[in-house]
Order: sequence, then C-alpha cells, then structure tokens
Amino acid sequence: MSAQPLLQVRDLRVRFATMDGQVQAVDGVDLDLAAGETLGVVGESGSGKTVTALSLLRLIPSPPGRIAGGSILLDGRDLLALPDVDMRKVRGNEIAMIFQDPMTAMNPVLRIGRQLTEPLVNHQGMSRGQARARAAELMGLVGLADAARRLDDFPHQFSGGQRQRLMIAMALACNPKVLIADEPTTALDVTISAQILELMQDLQREFQSGIIIITHDLGVVARTADRVAVMYAGRVVEQGDVETIFARPSHPYTWSLLDSLPRLDGARGERLVPIPGSPPSLINKPSGCPFHPRCRVRREVCTSVQPPLVEVGAGHLAACVIGRDEAAAERERLAAAHADAA
Repeated sequence: MSAQPLLQVRDLRVRFATMDGQVQAVDGVDLDLAAGETLGVVGESGSGKTVTALSLLRLIPSPPGRIAGGSILLDGRDLLALPDVDMRKVRGNEIAMIFQDPMTAMNPVLRIGRQLTEPLVNHQGMSRGQARARAAELMGLVGLADAARRLDDFPHQFSGGQRQRLMIAMALACNPKVLIADEPTTALDVTISAQILELMQDLQREFQSGIIIITHDLGVVARTADRVAVMYAGRVVEQGDVETIFARPSHPYTWSLLDSLPRLDGARGERLVPIPGSPPSLINKPSGCPFHPRCRVRREVCTSVQPPLVEVGAGHLAACVIGRDEAAAERERLAAAHADAA
C-alpha cells in the first residue's frame, strides 16, 4: 500500500434515531483504501457494511440518520467538511456506488438514456450526443444487447439482472477514483457475475481506481480482494490481507464465518459449524465485546471489556483478547470436537 492512502476513514460513527432509542449502526470504523487496491468488506446482515458505504457518499437519510463523528479523507480532503454543492461533484465522478437493490435504485419515470448520460454531461462535460454514444458503449460492456435502441426504454422494461448491469454501467461511467460495489453480482448468473468482476478489475488496472466490494460471498472476496475488513455490530473486528484472513483468521467471528461455509476440499459428510445465536441489537449492545454472547471461546474479560483493533501480525489487525496463535489452537480444538460429535 502507498504511504498516503487514496481513501482514509477514521472513527466513523453513524446513528439513527428511532422510537426505541439510538441505533449505533456504525461505531468507530477505521478503513484505508489505496489506489489500485480492492478491499473486501464482509459480515452478516446488519453489521454496518452498507451504512458505512453510504456514509462515504454522505447519503445517510437525515432524519432519522446522521453522521455523528469521524472523518472521511479522499486524496486528503475531508468529505464530511465539504459544502453540499462540492459533495455533488464528488458523487458519481470521484466516488461511485453500485447500489444493492437495482429494482428501486433507478428513477422509474426517466428513460435509461437520461439516467446514464446525466453524469457524463454533468461531470465529464460531454455533449448530449457524445454522452449517448458513451452510454450505449457502457451498456454493451456490461452485456446488454441492442444498446442504442434500449437507451429509450424505461427501467421497468428491464429484468432485475439487466437493471443490476445498468447500475454497474452508471457507476463506471466517469471512471471514478473509488468504486463502491454493494453486492454487485447478487441478481446475476455465474457467467455474467464473472464478466462484471473482470470488468471492474479492468477499470482498476487502467485508471488505478480503488474498489470496495461489500458482499456475503467470501468466494468473490477470495478471488478479487487484496485486503479484507470483517465487520460485526457496526465495528471492524478484523482486517488484513486476503491470504492471511483466509489462512490464519484471528477473531473468533471471522473463523466462525469461514467454518460455517461449505468447502470443496472438505471431508465427505463433513457438517458445517453454524454460528450460534443472532447478531445483537444495535440499540442495546452487549457490554464488552459485542460478539461474546455468541463466541465459543469467550473469556470472563470479554463480558466487560471491548478490545480495540490492534496489530496481531504484519498488517493484520484484530479486536480480540485472544492472540492469533491461541485463536488458531482454539479453532482446531473446536473443529476436532465437532468432528467427534458428528
């Protein structure tokens, strides 16, 4: 990674006001992203991944949400301090996002051509004719046939998978410095998913863009990411390069996620190890480590102390009182016990 990251997030905190109290959706997140790097952000639903991504674009709905603190630096500029007019120049141009739900992310009353050409005209200074030609080219790049004619169609005339590809085309339009992909391949078949991931990697190689991939698919992370940030209950609990996270995870939540997935190299008849319980309430979080009610190796101290994110290896950070070597031994012990019980 370069000395000065392209994107730096420090102590980011986001709150949502509800009738039941304050939802601590993001609670002190630190992230770095270098130019030309892909960061995978993983965790269960409700862990704060999407809210963190929306915060980078200052798209948190207010009310009920608000960014309660922290900083977001893009090339040294604090995006949280920018006036709204300047922030609009950043969205779609310097930071673009592929939103999670393509069925609701587009304006239903505007033709696709209008929605695709708007960022090209506003941010790139293209004429309407140039923007329309580029929009058709982008549609072709994401696998949509008869692009020139379909520019005049409305969103409802496209299938869910086609709308997902249109969202990707819109995000790629201005060759952004940072591309945030929130479950970018959810509605796509395997072949198109591979093409889309390859397309994003081609963009990255050509323009040295930084990519943040938010996904539940750890296979996508393993194939595409350079580093991984694991989120739980609004916090990053482990972070490191992809090889280290998959081979030597330190936080019990990380290796519990990995152990709950089927493996092609697993023994025949091997049973998966589910994570017990459910994610905690973000209004009334457990005392101490938020994962301790579900953790199979918790200690007494875990119920009262929330450990900070500290270095447990070269470039490898974890928020756990258990050291990396001890975590590896505990994981092996529990795996053996589970195999004996099966």
